[in-house]
Amino acid sequence: MDELIKTFHIEVNLLVAQMVNFAIILFVLYRFAYKPILKTLNSRTNKIEKGIADADAAGKKLGEIMEKEKEVMANAKKEAQEIIKTAEEQAKANAVSIVLEARNQNEKLIITAKKQIEQEKDKMISEVKGEIANLVVLATEKIIGDKLDKEKDRELIEKSIK
Repeated sequence: MDELIKTFHIEVNLLVAQMVNFAIILFVLYRFAYKPILKTLNSRTNKIEKGIADADAAGKKLGEIMEKEKEVMANAKKEAQEIIKTAEEQAKANAVSIVLEARNQNEKLIITAKKQIEQEKDKMISEVKGEIANLVVLATEKIIGDKLDKEKDRELIEKSIK
């Protein structure tokens, strides 16, 4: 090794001094640069890993929420169809009851109208009978020439009516 040092003109003191300087620089860099950089890198790595884990968890939760949403939508569709079916059945039942009620009202109106017609008919017959009785009395008075008393008038009227 001596030859090597003499060939390259290297001084041992200078080589030792440079080795000490290198060791000092290495220690300072390790202490004040490498450790903080390593700490920062580890911190960033942890944050990135946590972000990835959170993203995966959020993706799973989103999938679960989407499944729940599908279930809720399916249930809502079923309920809506049931409500529509019930409403249609109720509408049909209401239509039938409305038709029956209208028929009943029509029948009542017809019966009422028939009763009124019958009453009007009876009233008209009574009026006509009264008029006929008066005409009979007048005709009888003219024929007989005298007016009869009230009892005979009534008897004559009743006979004419019968």
